[in-house]
Amino acid sequence: MELNDYNYEDIGVGKVFEFKRILTKKNVDEFADLTEDHNPLHTDEEYAKTTQFKGRIMHGMLAASLFSTLFGMECPGKKNLYLSQSLNFKKPIPPDSELTVRGTVKQKMDSFKMITIFTEIILNNEVMIDGEARVKII
Repeated sequence: MELNDYNYEDIGVGKVFEFKRILTKKNVDEFADLTEDHNPLHTDEEYAKTTQFKGRIMHGMLAASLFSTLFGMECPGKKNLYLSQSLNFKKPIPPDSELTVRGTVKQKMDSFKMITIFTEIILNNEVMIDGEARVKII
């Protein structure tokens, strides 16, 4: 993935930025180690099979962390200062899923050089996580 370097003036309301990423079981295990969240829904296949999910699910925050990549690499990229993020976890995501990470610019605040972005994590054309972020372009 290439690092973008958008200026505030380059970004218009309605502009969509997105990329695809596969988060693997190994990524889930590494995230569990990093955060010390070893809930068996995330880490134990045999246990997870006995639940309503019928298998492991990734940590919601692991998937949501891809929004940092969206802002830090795509929009605006180099001049990013990620200020806030709301999140709605709509459905669980199994490991080894190809996710589309999308941000749509909703609003610009010229006096602060800040943008509001509607954020989505999508799996098979279904929104799994959504929210809203505020990003300052420095």
